[in-house]
Order: sequence, then structure tokens, then C-alpha cells
Amino acid sequence: MAYNILVVDDSKTIRSIIIKTLRLTTLEIGEILEAGNGREALDCLKDNWVDLVLSDLNMPEMSGVEMVNIMAEDGMLNDIPVIVISTDGSATRIEELKEKGIREYIRKPFSPETIGEIIDKVLGVVNANTD
Repeated sequence: MAYNILVVDDSKTIRSIIIKTLRLTTLEIGEILEAGNGREALDCLKDNWVDLVLSDLNMPEMSGVEMVNIMAEDGMLNDIPVIVISTDGSATRIEELKEKGIREYIRKPFSPETIGEIIDKVLGVVNANTD
């Protein structure tokens, strides 16, 4: 099964790095969509099938936190797993977000292996290369 992934970050450079990193993983990827903030992400989610959202927290117009809050209250969006990729990583913040439904938290900078392992875990992918 190929997964459609939405990458949400206000930095085009960071989005490009995350997309390049995704392509280095063993994950079967269908479409990779991009959004520059939470509002664009919510618009994208209305119009596209998305299996996973990778999102920054601190963005203009609508933050990742606001986006996660809206997704949590929307019956059509609340089952889509969200992984936060951010430099903002206080333990309190992470716990609050997990209570809202984010599945995992990846701190920037990250490695392709880290992203691959966490996505596999969140999506329940069984990797044939593991012992």
C-alpha cells in the first residue's frame, strides 16, 4: 500500500528536506502534498486523501497546535495520524499535544532513519528487513 503524506512547514527548504528524507525511507509513498501553515494544511485535507501528516508547530497564520486542535474536533480528520517535527520540544508541550492526538514527536535536526522508523511505527508498517 502506498501512503499519501502531507508535509506542513512554513519553510520551503525544510519541506524539501523532509520530502527528500521520506524518499530515502523504505516506506511506499504515493503522493506527497505540501502546505505552508495549518490553514493551508486543513484546506489540503478537505480536498485530498491523506494517510499521515508531518507538521511543524511554529508557523504564521495558523500554527501546528491550532491545526491539531481543529483536526481533533473534526470527525473526518481526527483519525489521521499527525507526527510533529519541530525544534520546539518541551516535555510539557509534547504531552499536551499527545493528549490532543499527535502520535509522535521528532525533534529537528533529524535523520532519515529516525523519520523512517517513527513513520513505520505510527502507520503499523512491518519492515521485511527487521529481524
